[in-house]
Amino acid sequence: QVQLVDSGGGSVQTGGSLRLSCLASGRPFSNYGMGWFRQAPGKEREFVAFISGNGGVTSYADSAKGRFTISRDNTKNTVYLHMNSLKPEDTAVYYCAARSTGPGGWSTPPTYEYWGQGTQVTVSS
Repeated sequence: QVQLVDSGGGSVQTGGSLRLSCLASGRPFSNYGMGWFRQAPGKEREFVAFISGNGGVTSYADSAKGRFTISRDNTKNTVYLHMNSLKPEDTAVYYCAARSTGPGGWSTPPTYEYWGQGTQVTVSS
């Protein structure tokens, strides 16, 4: 069992920045690939970014490329999502998630076994 706690959300203006954090406890953190997803009201949960267990592989949704950076510190059991140049369309609840499966499929929510509770990000124009 892995427990995930998301934090770092808030309200910012267009062009602002936020850093989300996700603290994991339970199983060895480095065994899990970690993803960030988001869900806006009335929309499906969508992939934002992924990082492999050792941090060597990252992947981003097109909407996140060039603005968001995913990173992890396995000594602190924490994964981060640094978000810059935020836009109103980035407004959503952001969730971190953990998966122990192999390569590929990391943009698909059902491949993740554990989820955080979510943290709200609101970007105003």
